[in-house]
Amino acid sequence: MPTLTVKDGTEIYFKDWGTGQPIVFHHGWPLSSDDWDAQLMFFLKHGYRVVALDRRGHGRSTQSPNGHDIDTYAADAAELVDHLDLSNAIHIGHSTGGGVVARYVARYGQGRVAKAVLISAVTPLMVQNETNPDGVPISVFDEIRENTATSRPQYFQDFTLPFYGYNREGAKVLQGVRDNWWRQGMMGGINAHYYGIKAFSETDFTEDLKSIDVPVLVMHGEDDQIVPIQITAHKAIKLLKNGRLITYPGFPHGMPTTEAATINADLLAFLQSES
Repeated sequence: MPTLTVKDGTEIYFKDWGTGQPIVFHHGWPLSSDDWDAQLMFFLKHGYRVVALDRRGHGRSTQSPNGHDIDTYAADAAELVDHLDLSNAIHIGHSTGGGVVARYVARYGQGRVAKAVLISAVTPLMVQNETNPDGVPISVFDEIRENTATSRPQYFQDFTLPFYGYNREGAKVLQGVRDNWWRQGMMGGINAHYYGIKAFSETDFTEDLKSIDVPVLVMHGEDDQIVPIQITAHKAIKLLKNGRLITYPGFPHGMPTTEAATINADLLAFLQSES
C-alpha cells in the first residue's frame, strides 16, 4: 500500500496511476480518496496521471492524534507533491478538499501548479461571524460535532441524504452510493472527523483566494444543502484573479458522484482550455 511518512511521522496513503499531466485530487469530510473513483477512472482513460491522497486521520492514512487543521492538511499535500516531484499539476478539491487546495496553491503552489478547481468548496468561509454575517451559525457545526462524537455510525448514514440530495422529492436513491459514503467515513478516525469540523467551518480562505494567480474553476450545485452556494462559490469567484464559475441547477453537494458525467465533461474542458 503506497504511503508517504510526513515530517511528524504520520503515514499518508495515496494513489498514483498513469502518466501525463498530473491531476491531484483532494477529498471532502469525512471521506477518502475513494470518493474520486468516477474522476480517477475518467481522467486516467484520457491520458492524465491521477494522484489522490487520504487526508491524515481519514481512510487508510494514520489516525493521527493531531494536525487536523487546514495548515497541516496543506503541508501534508505539499510533502506528497515534493515526494512525487509533480509539476504543471492541476489540483482539484471537493468541499473541505477545496479549502485544502486553496491553502496549498496559495502557500506551496508557485512553479508547480498549472490550474486549480474548487468543487462544492467551503471557500472563502463557512461560519457566521462579525465579518461574515450571512454565514452558517456556529450552532449548526456544534450539532455536527456532537453527533459525530456520540452517534457517528447512524449520523453518517443520515448525512448521506442531504449530501446527495436524496431527501428531495423524486430523487433516485442509490443505496450503494450511500453505503460507500458510510464505508469511507467509518474508515477514518473519530478524532480526525471531530476536529476537522472546525477546520472546514472556521478557516478563512479569503487571502488564499486573493493570492492565487493560476486559472481556477469554481463549480457548485445550486441545491447544495451542505455548503450553501450563496456564501461560498458566489463569494469565492469575486476574490479570484483568474476565476471561472459554473453553477448547476438542482445539483447536490455530492455532485461529482451523482452527476459525474456532467462534472467530468466540464472538468475536462477546463483542463484542455488555454486559460
